[in-house]
Amino acid sequence: MMAKNSAAKDALNRFKMEAANEVGVNLKQCYNGDLTSKQAGSIGGQMVNNICPVRLMKFIRNYRWVDGHQKEFTYRFRLTV
Repeated sequence: MMAKNSAAKDALNRFKMEAANEVGVNLKQCYNGDLTSKQAGSIGGQMVNNICPVRLMKFIRNYRWVDGHQKEFTYRFRLTV
C-alpha cells in the first residue's frame, strides 16, 4: 500500500513541476517558501487548466423577427466529471 501512495505523490510532483515550467516559475524539489503568492497561484491555476481546460462552442442563430439576420453566440465552459 505504501508503494501506491508513493507513486501517486511522485506523479503529482511531476505534474506540478511541468505546470511550473509552463508558467515560467522555477520550482525546487524541496523548499519553495520563497515563492510569491502570485507564482504559487499561477502553478495551481495551470494545473487546473491542464486537468479541465476551457471549452468554446459557437452557435449561429437566425433572428426570428428579421429575415436574413444572424447572430453568433460563444459559450465558454469547463467540463468536469
